[in-house]
Amino acid sequence: MKLTPSMEKFIIHWGEMGSRWGVNRTVAQIFALLVLSESPLNAEQICQSLGVARSNVSNSLKELQALGLVNMTQKLGDRRDYFEAVKDCWDMMLVLAEQRKKREIDPTIELLQQLQTQAKSESDTPDYVQQQFQQMAEFMTTMDLWYQQMKAMNRPMLRRFFGLGGKLVSWLKGN
Repeated sequence: MKLTPSMEKFIIHWGEMGSRWGVNRTVAQIFALLVLSESPLNAEQICQSLGVARSNVSNSLKELQALGLVNMTQKLGDRRDYFEAVKDCWDMMLVLAEQRKKREIDPTIELLQQLQTQAKSESDTPDYVQQQFQQMAEFMTTMDLWYQQMKAMNRPMLRRFFGLGGKLVSWLKGN
């Protein structure tokens, strides 16, 4: 795949952003390349386009598949595997939100519930600390509920919801 300067800039930027999101730079660059590719690419094409070692591409593709951001497909008469990215931005957002929920919100809710129980049984845990545990647990549970509600919305409703922006804030303020 021939990369133009704007494509290269996007791929490099996406790699930089990936490292800020806690994703390996190469993983993020491969995802960016696949997003920009009109048709699925095989591992060799990815290696050639990005100048990345085959082993790094293979490991990165496995990670992207595990995240649900890349799917493997085949072409008739070709034994190689081809890879395509989730290209719709809304689908990307939902996949990434699901992954972050599993990695961050779910374990935190579980830990905070355990800590609340443990702190109640400890006579020397200050009330303030118990209140903090409760406040954090309520917040994380609210975030989890919000995510579940967003996930359940159909695409047109989700777009309308996010499109409300300032109108929703004004309505909530009572203006």
